[in-house]
Amino acid sequence: MFRQILVAVDGSSDAQLALTHAIDLAVYTHSHLTLFTAFEQPSRVGYWGLAAPSMFSFFERAETEAEEIAGHARDRVPDHVRATALLRRQRVKPALLSQINDRHHDLVVMGARGRNRSRSTALGSVANYVLRHSTAPVLIVHPESGRHNADGSATSANAPTVRPPTHSAQAA
Repeated sequence: MFRQILVAVDGSSDAQLALTHAIDLAVYTHSHLTLFTAFEQPSRVGYWGLAAPSMFSFFERAETEAEEIAGHARDRVPDHVRATALLRRQRVKPALLSQINDRHHDLVVMGARGRNRSRSTALGSVANYVLRHSTAPVLIVHPESGRHNADGSATSANAPTVRPPTHSAQAA
C-alpha cells in the first residue's frame, strides 16, 4: 500500500504521536520512513550591529535543537525499519511541500498541532497548509487518538484516518 512515508517531526507531543503511528504503518507495510524536520535559517546580511551576535546565537541554538529533534526521532525507529532523517534549513511549509512533491511520498503523517499551539486551536497552521496543498494523502494524528499499548505503539481502535488529496491540490 505505502512504500514511502513522510513524517513531520518537531519535538511536540502531537508529532511524537504521529511518529508512533508512522512507525506502526511502516512496520506493517514494510515502508521506508522519511523523518522530516525544518527550521528557517535567516540571511546573515540582514543582521548587523549590537544585536547580531545574539541573533546568531539564537539561530545556532535553533539549528542544534532541530538536529536533536531529528536524531531523537531516528532513535525511536526500530532497526528493522528503513528510515532517513532529513533536516531542511528553510521555512517549514514550503520545505515540507517541496519534499512531498519532489520525492513522491505515498503518505504524509503529521500531528494535528505542532510546537506553536497558539496559532490555531483546531488544526495547526502547518498541518492545515499541508492538507490544502499536498498531492499525497495526509494522515493527521489528533491527541484524542493517542491511546497506546505498553510498548508505545498506537492502539488500532483509535487509529487516525487518511484523508486523500483534494482535487484542487492535485491541479495546483
